[in-house]
Amino acid sequence: MPRRTAQEWIRLSLRTPGIFIFGLVMAPCGWILNLTATVAPNWRTLNSLPNSPEDEFIEQGIFDICRSTSTSTRSECNLEDTEYFSNQIIEVAQGLMVASLIVTLLGLAVAIPGIRCWRDRPNWTVAGLGGLLIFLSGVMTIIPIAWYTHILESISTVSPTVSVRVGYCIVLGYIGGIFEILGGFVMFIGICRCCGGKNRGEVRVDEVMGPRFTQQKPPSRRVVVPSLNGARSNASSSVPYSKDSLDDDVSFPRAKTPAARSVNTSYSGRPYDADL
Repeated sequence: MPRRTAQEWIRLSLRTPGIFIFGLVMAPCGWILNLTATVAPNWRTLNSLPNSPEDEFIEQGIFDICRSTSTSTRSECNLEDTEYFSNQIIEVAQGLMVASLIVTLLGLAVAIPGIRCWRDRPNWTVAGLGGLLIFLSGVMTIIPIAWYTHILESISTVSPTVSVRVGYCIVLGYIGGIFEILGGFVMFIGICRCCGGKNRGEVRVDEVMGPRFTQQKPPSRRVVVPSLNGARSNASSSVPYSKDSLDDDVSFPRAKTPAARSVNTSYSGRPYDADL
């Protein structure tokens, strides 16, 4: 079966395809959540600290550690804990989370010109590559989040780990990573036409116009009409004109040629004799 070309597919609407709208909504939302998870010092909380008030707890992130209380909004941050920051997971999480934020921005920068909301046909290849970058940024977010959650209680620190709880940054990181994975994947599937072109919002031309509109129309027949000056045309004409009608003058009174006067050649007299 011969493969159809891009000219045989048309879009029913000039609106932005739904897969791009979905991706452009999910990716920025995921980026904001990942940014919050990266800078906020709440990947895990240490509660029930010995020799400390009951309402006091320690919040540990990948860039900062804070001491807070449940009865006050003030927190003491920038705590020193070289043992905690020397763990391998902390170093990996710092690199992957920052790289994820950068790759997401690059993916959006590539996808937006490819979508071209103001044009008839988007650049599916460029937009698909942007979606691939967004998908990879989501994967780079999920890896450190899942690894940190897996070894949550075994991460070494100078603070006593009596009661360890998951911080809200882990939840935000999971949600943000899933948003980017879904948005990037949906945008990437637009790089190829599938499901009969439904992923791109396209249909075949013959399905919309029918077979009689897709066939090439025969060239129009040329009709030669004789001109007013009585000139004959050598080409065949579809208008039924007789041969004699072409020789006659056009029936306009002012356009007719005056008849020639008859001359009597047998009269040999002088001109003035006729007047007498």
